[in-house]
Amino acid sequence: MAIVNKVVEDQVLDRAYSALADSTRRRLLEALREGDARISDLAAPLPMTFAGVSRHIGVLEAAGLVQREIRGREHWVSLKQDGLTMAQQWMTEQTDFWSTRADALAARLRRKAQSR
Repeated sequence: MAIVNKVVEDQVLDRAYSALADSTRRRLLEALREGDARISDLAAPLPMTFAGVSRHIGVLEAAGLVQREIRGREHWVSLKQDGLTMAQQWMTEQTDFWSTRADALAARLRRKAQSR
């Protein structure tokens, strides 16, 4: 069961980090911090077609970072509240690990310098 959970976790992280790797998608996420927006409003300031922006939104949806709601003929997009939780947890674990390792190295170097 742990292996299955790890595979699912890896897939979620892969989609999230892949989505975040693109500057246009990061700009879209930043714009959505202001609140829900229509795709046409998100597309207006970008140098690409509406269809291109819609494809980027699709990637963000697949990564679980945003959700789309159809209101009449318009598609509205909003941030998913827990969209980055797993990616943030993974980064925190890595940062904690490397900070611990760096602290251990610094302590060892201090001991070595004092013993000379």
